Amino acid sequence: MSPESYVSTQAEATKQQLDNKSRPEFKVRGLRWWIVGLVSVATLINYLDRLTISVLAPVIREDLNLTNLEYASIGTIFLLAYTISQSISGKLFDRIGTRIGFTVSIVIWSFAAMAHALARGLGSLSFFRFLLGLGEAGNWPGAAKAVAEWFPIRERAMGLAIFNSGAAMGSVFAPPIIVFLQLTYGWKATFVITGAIGFVWLAGWLALYRQPEEHPWLTKDELHLIREGQKVDGVTDSRTAPGWTQLLRYRQVWAVVIARLMVDPVWWLFIFWLPEYLNKARGFSLKEIGMFAWAPYACASAGSLFGGWLAGALIKRGWSVNRARKSVIVFAAMLMPAGIIAVRAEDPYVAVGLIGLVLFGFQVWINNVQTLPSDFFPSSAVASVAGMGGTGAGIGSMIFTLSTGWMVDHFSYTPVLTIAGLLAPVGTVLLFMLAGRIQRVPLEPAMNVSTQK
Repeated sequence: MSPESYVSTQAEATKQQLDNKSRPEFKVRGLRWWIVGLVSVATLINYLDRLTISVLAPVIREDLNLTNLEYASIGTIFLLAYTISQSISGKLFDRIGTRIGFTVSIVIWSFAAMAHALARGLGSLSFFRFLLGLGEAGNWPGAAKAVAEWFPIRERAMGLAIFNSGAAMGSVFAPPIIVFLQLTYGWKATFVITGAIGFVWLAGWLALYRQPEEHPWLTKDELHLIREGQKVDGVTDSRTAPGWTQLLRYRQVWAVVIARLMVDPVWWLFIFWLPEYLNKARGFSLKEIGMFAWAPYACASAGSLFGGWLAGALIKRGWSVNRARKSVIVFAAMLMPAGIIAVRAEDPYVAVGLIGLVLFGFQVWINNVQTLPSDFFPSSAVASVAGMGGTGAGIGSMIFTLSTGWMVDHFSYTPVLTIAGLLAPVGTVLLFMLAGRIQRVPLEPAMNVSTQK
């Protein structure tokens, strides 16, 4: 290189360095809220894909000639995969990280959702539902881990409320969107269109999500707020991921698992059976289902945000996490027996309103129960504990979904909604008996963990 070229090159490099220094860094204030908003959109897509079969159940059942029990078995197969995958997904997220974990989950469930268009009968439809359950299960432990990574303790209930609102909003948007697509393109094309949406979300996820310390858009003030707010007694969460055997020695883990086993069937009952209930028991047409079935889920969305706000507001007023969390959970549990009245109401629209109250209560309840893993354990264990809770939820929901098909065939929806109305109070009592005081549990080395009884 000639001296002149060298001087010219050095001058260009110096000019570039000066330009870089003078150019302000791109920062986003409140980035954590954008992150959880993106997770909420994933949850919305998750429910859109999940509910396509429920909304179109009257059409699909007629086309494929499925009985109530066969339709229930499809839901049970989905829940079987969902149950298996919850704990595995939680461990996966703790091992490979939130960014890649979500990528794996949404690729699997989006492909599976689109493949429903190839179903020709009970066997193939069940197979695709199984694959869908494997992929969709990762959304919940992944979201819990993302909130634990990006939010201080006092804001985690609100963070989870925003992501949980995606489930309710997906349920709100699903009936009218799916009915429109079905009437316009048919049920098979509907599965292809709704399944493809996940890949659009994935592009945004890969562009946006990083760990807080690695994110170039995060301000120093927000990073400090996040990390200082995650300290418990002056100590930041451990980064060592514990194993399932170690975690199962803690009664707090069993409290979350058993409570969700008892109460989550309430949500799944209406997710899977509400369109069928409105059609068969209340005489709603497919068009009327599209017009009115969203209303209870709008109540659920409001419940999710209200439950997250209420717990955070009480903590800010000086309530302990234990008192605030338990008070909100009890309040929510007392709303869910409204389903017992709903099934006996003569006016179908009164019944829809009371079901909305049930789902409002459920979302208040689940929003705070899903916060418990991060209340009890460090972030390195949150996805694993959340996944184990999801496994409990899947087991209970699977049993109840299959039982619902049998009870509807032999009796009616009355015993189903009556039993469902009692699950929340019983599950809440068991939760408090097992968990004790809501406070951080120190994780001991694997070989020295006590039973925590």
